[in-house]
Amino acid sequence: MQAALGISFKVGDKAVYPIQGVAEVIRIEEKDIAGTRQQFYVLRIMDTDRKIMVPVSNASAVGLRKVISEEEILEIFDILRERTIAFDNQTWNRRYRGFMDKIKSGSIYDVAEVLRDLYRLKTDKQLSFGERRMLDTARVLIVKEIAIAREQTEVEALSDIEQLFIMN
Repeated sequence: MQAALGISFKVGDKAVYPIQGVAEVIRIEEKDIAGTRQQFYVLRIMDTDRKIMVPVSNASAVGLRKVISEEEILEIFDILRERTIAFDNQTWNRRYRGFMDKIKSGSIYDVAEVLRDLYRLKTDKQLSFGERRMLDTARVLIVKEIAIAREQTEVEALSDIEQLFIMN
């Protein structure tokens, strides 16, 4: 994945912050923290206008990464098309923890697996409240990133994703 060491951003770049989604780098600031001068990316989460500061030296470690490419979008679509999902009769809260770990990982591929698995599970049984919220979270994270990567509306990106599930 892209979370390689040495990843850097400049003001105006789009970046993806785990769980929060796509953000814009609005400033790069220097601050003294415990007597050490550090540079920070100041990010504005595009969905909420919330601001987050991430140490430049720690950006990769927290999972900050570039927005996905078209090639990666096609890989995500392949993940979403997969039909062989095995749920080994786990309780909903154990599944929930596993899904949450995947969302927190920052990997768009893990988030795609959560979306696919919960979407497929939803057709077999009723999801718990937490699972429904997680399905919505995974859908929003993927739709927003694809929309920004492809410079299309979120409605168009959601339609592309829903078509994968309908055709499959």
